Amino acid sequence: MVSPIIQVGDVLLSSDIITECFCCDLDKCKGACCVEGDAGAPVSIDEIGEIEGVLDVVWEDMSAQAQAVVDRQGVAYADRDGDLVTSIVGGKDCVFTCYANDCCFCALEKAFRAGKTSFCKPLSCSLYPIREKTFSNGLVGLNYHRWDVCKAAREKGRKLNIPVYRFLKEPLVRRFGDEWYTGLEKVAKQL
Repeated sequence: MVSPIIQVGDVLLSSDIITECFCCDLDKCKGACCVEGDAGAPVSIDEIGEIEGVLDVVWEDMSAQAQAVVDRQGVAYADRDGDLVTSIVGGKDCVFTCYANDCCFCALEKAFRAGKTSFCKPLSCSLYPIREKTFSNGLVGLNYHRWDVCKAAREKGRKLNIPVYRFLKEPLVRRFGDEWYTGLEKVAKQL
């Protein structure tokens, strides 16, 4: 089933970003989004520079295998579609995945939350389960990505009645600005 498309400014988004609920449940998923899949997290050239700038800070939190991958190919690579993504270990784990109490965490975000860096993590990670695509005409498209590893997040979101766009308010504001987000809220009220 294809969701209707809504436009807010220069951004096209699937209506399920407004109508579906989502709230990460790390206790249940154990951070599976950092280790599942066949490619790393999408990153921009600017983000690669920022990650390289904080690499010394997060290096000790990275596994020896992740350090070897970064030494060999850097913090990012072009995937089979030609998109820049974070490097991965063993065909799945993001190189910035670190573990504690049987759960995955992001070494970049850990350093940010500890006040050691001003860079949190790639915007694509912060925006998940929204995936962004830029079209040749300059419009940006946002789609809600449904993934089995996030089943608990969908259940928790429904239980707490938190729509995807509200759960992701901070990264959406970081990406598109307060004014754009206010426009999104107006559209959501109309639905």
